Amino acid sequence: MSHKRIPKRKAVIAVGGVAALGAAALLLPNANASQDGAEDTAAAPRTLKAGDASDLASQLAGLLGDAFAGSYYDEGGQQLVVNVVGDNNQLVVQAKKAGAAVRQVENSTAELRSAAQTLKTEATIPGTSWAVDPRTNKIRVTADSTVTGEKWDTLESTVRSLGSGMATIQKSAGTFRTFASGGDAIFGGGSRCSLGFNVTAGDGSPAFLTAGHCGVAVAEWSDAQGGAPIATVDQAVFPGEGDFALVKYDDPATEAPSDVDVGGGQTVQISQAAEATVGQEVFRMGSTTGLADGTVTGLDATVNYPEGTVTGLIQTDVCAEPGDSGGSMFTQDGLALGLTSGGSGDCTAGGETFFQPVTTALAAVGATLGGAGAGAGDDSGAGAGDEAGAGEGAGAGDEAGAGAGEQAGAGAGEEAGGEQAGEEAGAGGDHAGVEDGSGLTGTR
Repeated sequence: MSHKRIPKRKAVIAVGGVAALGAAALLLPNANASQDGAEDTAAAPRTLKAGDASDLASQLAGLLGDAFAGSYYDEGGQQLVVNVVGDNNQLVVQAKKAGAAVRQVENSTAELRSAAQTLKTEATIPGTSWAVDPRTNKIRVTADSTVTGEKWDTLESTVRSLGSGMATIQKSAGTFRTFASGGDAIFGGGSRCSLGFNVTAGDGSPAFLTAGHCGVAVAEWSDAQGGAPIATVDQAVFPGEGDFALVKYDDPATEAPSDVDVGGGQTVQISQAAEATVGQEVFRMGSTTGLADGTVTGLDATVNYPEGTVTGLIQTDVCAEPGDSGGSMFTQDGLALGLTSGGSGDCTAGGETFFQPVTTALAAVGATLGGAGAGAGDDSGAGAGDEAGAGEGAGAGDEAGAGAGEQAGAGAGEEAGGEQAGEEAGAGGDHAGVEDGSGLTGTR
């Protein structure tokens, strides 16, 4: 099999094999949880898959208490690195015995949270975001291209007031905005978003998760542009403590498989929801840009969109464009991590993209991952089976097309699309492209 990189950080589908993906390189099987025959020792960090590293991080957070200052996954070494403050050698030894690599740092979790609260109080400026970066043990503050003049001065002075070594500040060339799309395209009110993951609602009915800003903009969604509605929003949160919506299928007999349609007739089976880990390799599927890959760069991120502040997001360097909101972020071995919220940049220049954690969304809406009545081996390739697949004009294809009229979009619920969405956004494979209606659900 060959390794292939294509422009715009898109991933492609490897021909042959069940749910085989391609990204920066062809996806390979993950390493085992520990090296064959190796025994855990205090001096030898375990070799871990990213999902196992996340579980270990949660355990060590409880074990270390106030000494725990975050953690991240070293993709190259396949190890969990845990930050520790203080000089309690016994705790360090325990963390090493548990299989983590331990690093002494200066800033405690409490200090970093206090600094984040200061930013919230004094610098909640549209076009800014912040998240703790455990690799630097600092808060990384980002300002988009709209933050200039007095707004930039306020942000810069607030960061300085936090003290030396507490935060860094960087500029983003793009503009923070919500996107509208994900795996398979869904349409409503002239806007296009994407289906994230199929779920079973608390009452047992079939449903799916998508972005909250899609849910608050439009109440009914279709699987085809201009088609009859197939699902109705049940709950939606945006802005505030998240960006997620639960949308119930109108037909209670809908069979909604637990998979992600990655184009070209390929699907990735989704086995469970999991917490993201900084440093973890992830994949995103969107109805505008198709499959893209990247790395988790921050957790519990705060983003100040023009529509309002959203907290508790996952920050990544995965690209996305208008039409990608609500779409699924997942791992190569079928872990559901997030729903596309928004960000800056595009899949040509890159940028930051933020995701709603799936675990938080599931808990908030009282749903469980996986479609009601869906067979695990369903091969349909549609995010919602026969009822909610890409349908006519909604597929992502192998290399889903360009962004919506070069990021031209409309406000929530407005006629979306401006210019035609890349003139056939999403064309490829056996799917028909979306020719319009693929603008933003929120204000750019």
